[in-house]
Amino acid sequence: MVESVLVKGVSIVTPDGIRDGDVFFKNGKIAKVDWSLSDSAEQVVKGEGLTLLPGAIDTHVHFREPGPTHKEDLLSGSRAAASGGVTTFFDMPNNSPNCTTLEAMADKKARAAKSSVTNYNFYIGATVDNLDVLNTVENVPAIKVFMASSTGNLLVDKHDDIERIFAIGSRLIALHSEDEDLVNAGYAHYEGSTDVSDHTRRRPPEAALKSTKFVVEMANKYKRRAHILHLGTEEEVRYLSANPSPYVTTEVCIQNLLLSAPEIYDEIGTFAQMNPPIREKRHQDALWQAIASGLISQIVTDHAPHLIAEKALPFGQSPSGLPGVETMVPLTLNAVNQGRLSLEHAVRLLSTNAARNFRIQHKGLIAPGYDADFILVDMKGRKTIRNEDQFTKCGWSAFDGFDIQGYPVMTFVNGQMVFCEGEITATEPVGQEALIA
Repeated sequence: MVESVLVKGVSIVTPDGIRDGDVFFKNGKIAKVDWSLSDSAEQVVKGEGLTLLPGAIDTHVHFREPGPTHKEDLLSGSRAAASGGVTTFFDMPNNSPNCTTLEAMADKKARAAKSSVTNYNFYIGATVDNLDVLNTVENVPAIKVFMASSTGNLLVDKHDDIERIFAIGSRLIALHSEDEDLVNAGYAHYEGSTDVSDHTRRRPPEAALKSTKFVVEMANKYKRRAHILHLGTEEEVRYLSANPSPYVTTEVCIQNLLLSAPEIYDEIGTFAQMNPPIREKRHQDALWQAIASGLISQIVTDHAPHLIAEKALPFGQSPSGLPGVETMVPLTLNAVNQGRLSLEHAVRLLSTNAARNFRIQHKGLIAPGYDADFILVDMKGRKTIRNEDQFTKCGWSAFDGFDIQGYPVMTFVNGQMVFCEGEITATEPVGQEALIA
């Protein structure tokens, strides 16, 4: 294990802006950031032409372990994360078995400690009868509530049950915000459809809006922090903008910012199917406006891998979900190069705000005392996203064939290089459990 790293001659994105200089890392922490450093280090990285960012924090992935690990497991998922500049991930609880007990949580953390090359933590899944577990399980990022059916069998859709979760306890609640009754009505109306674009109508914007209104009502009533997952509709953006709450934060999936209906369904069919859906361009435009206003504070992936053979099934049989943990950072950097947002704003969306929203200790900034989780990116470099280059077990991306400018060249986790120039360099599980304040 390397105890010290000196990165020389890079552009550094710090809390005070972008500056040129050096960074010295020791014992897994950032020790110094200055114009010129000469500290002796075991590993010296010459970073001319590169930019140093805090490692991305993807707080919304589905790595499938335990469960259908033919699609992904904690090793392959963390390797994919490392290749994409993600140094910390939070994994969802809809496993097999679901992560809804103290024993299941302990099992997932033990598995990750033995395999993950990036940092990790896990949501505790809410059921109608595990309130005691939700409030006693130690060091988890949030309680996950599925307010509508999605992949897996976790569902808490009755308002009385959801209100009990808000009323008792204090930790953050993260919610898949769709109304189950309206979703069921949509599925019934479009039952038997062979048109994948009907997925946007099976799960209509009204279902998301109704649910999100209830979340805001509960958060305000109980003064309880709530995080709305994968925000996806113009209607929700308008409502949340008009009704700001100090208790509510939101995220958006990178695919909802860059892909839109019906074009994406015409192009890749069921490979674009996810819950909630990728919607028409008016929704995409509203999401970008919400990023600009600060309403949306995080970009995530909802990385949900399925094999090509599974996704290629006809609409109605194909599972919902897209991979993305290794393309989120380069796609966001490409958006920076296109002038859609500044690099400083991108860092907040990819890292700093996640640390703030989830109260993650010592992560999200390039500053002394913070963890040595960082990425070196080439903001001028160009490449094409290709299915065959993906590290995820599922082996495909909805962005196959996309030309981008800006991508990670090296990824360091706890001061250890885990990815370099297209190759995973980690030979052991260097990831650690992320600590939540």
